Amino acid sequence: MTVQEFFAMGGYAFYVWTAYGVALIVLIANIIIPVVQRKQFLRRQASKQKR
Repeated sequence: MTVQEFFAMGGYAFYVWTAYGVALIVLIANIIIPVVQRKQFLRRQASKQKR
């Protein structure tokens, strides 16, 4: 099996690589979104403390 055959995935490359791409985006979002939400929450709490 050549590298080109591997990346072609037997004619299903578009579907396979799209699935990998979507899965990667979801995994990255699952890491980034809670971090951003935590920072926003802490900022809101700090501003409430100042009042």
